[in-house]
Amino acid sequence: MARPHASRAKGAAGKKPASKASASKTSKTSKDWMKEHFDDRFVKQSWQDGYRSRASYKLLALDEKDRLLRPGMTVIDLGAAPGGWSQVAAEKVGSSGVVIASDILEMDALADVDIVQGDFTEEHVLEAILETLGDRPVDLVMSDMAPNMSGMAAIDQPQAMYLVELALELARQTLSPGGTFLAKVFQGEGFDEFLTELRGSFKRVVTRKPEASRARSREVYLLAEGFRG
Repeated sequence: MARPHASRAKGAAGKKPASKASASKTSKTSKDWMKEHFDDRFVKQSWQDGYRSRASYKLLALDEKDRLLRPGMTVIDLGAAPGGWSQVAAEKVGSSGVVIASDILEMDALADVDIVQGDFTEEHVLEAILETLGDRPVDLVMSDMAPNMSGMAAIDQPQAMYLVELALELARQTLSPGGTFLAKVFQGEGFDEFLTELRGSFKRVVTRKPEASRARSREVYLLAEGFRG
């Protein structure tokens, strides 16, 4: 499948230097974010439990509610860095299972996880994932992918929907009949259409908002079960 490149890097070329006022505002915003981050109970819990990110608790909550992960499963994890979801998946599927993780960012090695680094919008990364997968039928495709956010919905929302559409393409290509797709989606333009698309390919589609997902965030998780094949 041909894929137009969609860069996830934030570029600054051609922009005027930031004024002192805007630089000060950015600095304050960064400090506020850092304080919130380090005060976050899920961040603190991840340090204690040895997970790589607070995102692990999103997947743990989803798994507790919907029984997503079982021993021996084959799982593809998109947008995996730094590895919080892959850690949980590897623990749950055990040595008889397979976890393939992919992200544009470099990830430190994880036990029992095959890592494919690269931009998922590029064809060669898809091919590398499929090559790593081999002939194994996939039980679960999960995506926590998101673009680098600019803060402008008119730019961010289409990029986020593009990524989740690509994730669904991969799910349709690799899932065994009855398989499951889990994806982070941002509410906004394109959300309802994507929901309708999912319902055409899966028997059951539900929306989830785990506790570890910040209340102010527009992110929700769409869980689609029973792939029609």
